Amino acid sequence: MSTNQPVVHTRRDLLRHCGAGFGGVALAALLEQGSAQSLAGDGPVTNPLAPRPPHFEPRAKRVIFLFMPGGPSQVDTFDPKPRLVLDDGKPAPKAYLGQQRTLLASPWKFARHGESGIDVSELFPHTARQVDRLCVIRSMVTDDPNHPGGCLLMNTGERVFSRPSLGSWVTYGLGSENENLPGFMAIGPGPLIEGTRQYGASFLPAAHQGTFVSDLDKPIRNLANTRVSPVQQRRDLDTLARFNELHRASRGDDGRLAARIAAFELAYRMQAEAPEAFDLTGETQATRRLYGLDEPATGVFGRQCLLARRLVERGVRFVQLYHTTGGFQPWDQHSDLKGGHEKNALATDLPVAGLLSDLEARGLLDDTLVIWGGEFGRTPAREGNADGRDHHPYGFTMWLAGGGVRGGMIHGATDEFGWDAIEGRVHVHDLHATVLHLLGLDHERLTYRHAGRDYRLTDVSGTVVRDILT
Repeated sequence: MSTNQPVVHTRRDLLRHCGAGFGGVALAALLEQGSAQSLAGDGPVTNPLAPRPPHFEPRAKRVIFLFMPGGPSQVDTFDPKPRLVLDDGKPAPKAYLGQQRTLLASPWKFARHGESGIDVSELFPHTARQVDRLCVIRSMVTDDPNHPGGCLLMNTGERVFSRPSLGSWVTYGLGSENENLPGFMAIGPGPLIEGTRQYGASFLPAAHQGTFVSDLDKPIRNLANTRVSPVQQRRDLDTLARFNELHRASRGDDGRLAARIAAFELAYRMQAEAPEAFDLTGETQATRRLYGLDEPATGVFGRQCLLARRLVERGVRFVQLYHTTGGFQPWDQHSDLKGGHEKNALATDLPVAGLLSDLEARGLLDDTLVIWGGEFGRTPAREGNADGRDHHPYGFTMWLAGGGVRGGMIHGATDEFGWDAIEGRVHVHDLHATVLHLLGLDHERLTYRHAGRDYRLTDVSGTVVRDILT
């Protein structure tokens, strides 16, 4: 430093001085997870998100998870049940939570689409045109009929205790393809049930927590550096790194400090690339129409889907989109099934179809796995006297596209009422095992030692659903 510049005497002073202006989202996400295991050995801190080789040849390189909180109804979307029309109003074949209920026919018609002839509800006219790209799993099952546990199980593999999220496991296993952006990003305009636990790293190293974006108008706050010049900022960071290394050397391996060093470096690098990645002003009118950006109903989720494409295009490994417009579980129609599902489908159908088309046109769909679904489905029966359906974990629908999945196929089946999965049953752990397999990761080998035992995403179960693979 020159003699006319102030000298920073302590690590605390230097942190306060050079931290101003860094990407608040990335920094906060990494610093909050202070109890992580070590990110580095005795040498200088390395990038914890550096690309790592998979266990075997992958079919997919990245994932976009379109999460629909609240529970879309399988019998009103992708699993038609003519028997419900015939028996509308009759007693359901079994009690639900100790209560006898009456069957409720779907208010929407289904039609076959594409060369595959897969039935899709009239709720999704745009997604229906993409049906030959979809693998529709009609036999999903889960263990928890409640939103908190259901969301945690779908996103972390555990419904009660804190566990790393799917995106965190993916970046832990593979790293990221862009060192200037977070490896795992979660985007949602509203609050999430269970909050950060849905995209958190739990006991994994802190760098693997998802960076959450909730304000789509200002997605990365405080990113611009307005206090010091880039040269001075780089000098400050280098000096801080030397202080940190001296501090770390006297205390041995410290994962929390390693996470802080990595966070400052990532936030510094994000200043160059993140603003461009989130800037949609350069997109063409054709692209804006494709995603419905300028329409009131589709504008919010359209922006989320377009951001997802832009992020995976730039090497972000895992992007999770939460459809939380209007509430944290908008698909939870205990009443007004028709009004609620129509509103939700209108908001998401066009953007989702646009995302699939855009990925295909850019040559990204073959190695990008797209997942659609909620934490569970909904009962084929009416809830009380209301025009709605209750939570249903025993048989529901999700779909996958791209990334090594066979398109234009249906896997599994529920019974004639849409109540129980009776063929090709796929538990959440099986879904997670399959996602990791498509990324070249063996779910039984992807483990992390914590509190004296080796943990994995799929706990002690999970089987790859090989029938749906290309």
